[in-house]
Amino acid sequence: MRFERSRSIFGDDFEKLQSAKVLLLGVGGVGGFCLDCLFKSGVQDVTIVDFDTFDITNQNRQIGSEAVGEIKVEQMKKLYPTVTKINTKVTKQWCEEFDFSPYDLVIDAIDDMPAKVALAHVVNDKLISSTGGAKKLDPTKIETSTIWKTHGDKLAKKFRYELKKSGFSGDFPVVFSAEEAKCTNLGSFVGVTGAFGLALCSLAIKKICK
Repeated sequence: MRFERSRSIFGDDFEKLQSAKVLLLGVGGVGGFCLDCLFKSGVQDVTIVDFDTFDITNQNRQIGSEAVGEIKVEQMKKLYPTVTKINTKVTKQWCEEFDFSPYDLVIDAIDDMPAKVALAHVVNDKLISSTGGAKKLDPTKIETSTIWKTHGDKLAKKFRYELKKSGFSGDFPVVFSAEEAKCTNLGSFVGVTGAFGLALCSLAIKKICK
């Protein structure tokens, strides 16, 4: 039975996972692993939003990236057939115009800062967000906390600053790492970016099961 072991660990909460409606923004190095984790855990109703295509440089860290040139959400639909795909870029304007009401949970795995801030204003009660997983090597340094309690993570620091500047006074859980950057260019290690995605998934499942 496909979900026998999931049912064993989640107990009665497994039915909550089966009925949850999740919106996942970004299916790259972090979001792809989050989607895989959600799908394997029993969350089937996931809407994924991304605008990008797979590039050969994605192959060090992204699920589905063997399909070079393929639209990411199209490839993910092939791998995870129950998902709903939206092929578009998540921008500030998109966040302000999109209807988030059908979803129980919104997972932010994007890099665009204005969009991340807009998301916080629109859906902070449903939001779980990822900060900076690039340029790092040690997944044991990954932490989960609220956005205001993050530390040592440059993207999280920028996020906090922009939230304050925008007048945001709410709170939401995030995944972050205080590990110092190991390079100055666009370096990344799947052991960290993938672990970010798995940590996002864990936070999502805990929130759904509450």
